[in-house]
This record gives sequence, structure tokens and C-alpha cells, in this order.
Amino acid sequence: MTSNPENARKVTSNAHGNALVDVSSLVLLAVLLAAGFVLNLTVGNALALTGIKPQFIIAAYALAIILTGAGVAQAAVFGLVAAAVTQLTTSIPGLNFVTDTFCAVAISLLVRVRIEVAGRSLSPFVATLVSALACGILFACLGTLLTGAALPTALAKGPVVVGSAVIDAVLVQLLAGPLRKVRGARV
Repeated sequence: MTSNPENARKVTSNAHGNALVDVSSLVLLAVLLAAGFVLNLTVGNALALTGIKPQFIIAAYALAIILTGAGVAQAAVFGLVAAAVTQLTTSIPGLNFVTDTFCAVAISLLVRVRIEVAGRSLSPFVATLVSALACGILFACLGTLLTGAALPTALAKGPVVVGSAVIDAVLVQLLAGPLRKVRGARV
């Protein structure tokens, strides 16, 4: 009996061998999350002085989802892994497990919608923007309720949510194309 090395790199979801997450996708996610985490701690904190703090972790898993073509289940795993990383710096521990998983699944669904302008795909931008906005609104509303504040006070977080979502979406749009080319170049 010969073993197939390709199957050795798969984490399977059932006995039939359907790949849930392959090792190369997890490595890509880990590298992007590490970069996102460092950017959150450095550039993100510096930009926070302006009132807008990009969530580079969201951009990181959005790129991983886009580059791997992750389905809903794989995107949910990416969101959960990202949420675990975010626990080191979050203001409301545990909440990111809900919001990042929701956002990751939304990205995986939205990026499949082909949106082109002048022959250039804007799907990464739109998927990230809509998902990051939803994630930010969900975090602001649930976080407001969990901390005991009145729900209308979540509106004050609106500009931060919008600004962060726009920055993440622009970053993902700018990086998706070049990273696809790099990922496609097998060494």
C-alpha cells in the first residue's frame, strides 16, 4: 500500500477524506495573521491617535480566504483562529470568536460575487468592506451591551468602524492581486 503525500497534508472533516483545511492554507493564514498582529501593535496603534484603528487581523484573514478560495467551513476555521490571536489585545475577551467568525464566513460568501470595473476585479474590496463593516457594527453593538452601556452609545463608534473597514478593504484590494501571483509561483 502506497501513501499519498498530498493526503498527509490534509486535516479531514470526515472519513471520506474531504479536506476541511490543508496545511498550506493554515501556514498562509499563520503568516498573514502574524503580519496583521504586528501591524495592529505598531501601525494600528500609531493610527489610533487619529481616531481610526485599522484591524489588520481582519485584512489578514480576508487575504487568506481570498487566496485559498476558502469555503464557508474553512473560512469559519480561519475566523476562529484569528479570534484566538486577537484575544491577546482585544478590549472585550471572547467577543471576537463571534464577530471574526461571522466576518470570515461573510467574506468567503461575498468574494464569490464578481464585481468588475474597467476589467479589474473589485470583489476583494467589496467583500472585505461589507464584511468588516458588519463585523465592526456587530462588535460595537454587542460590546456596548456586554459592558452595560446603552445601545445608542454604539453610534459613537461608527466613524471608527467605517474608517477601519475602508482601510482594511483598500489594503486587501491592493494586496490580493500581487499575493495571488506570488502564491501561484511554486518554488
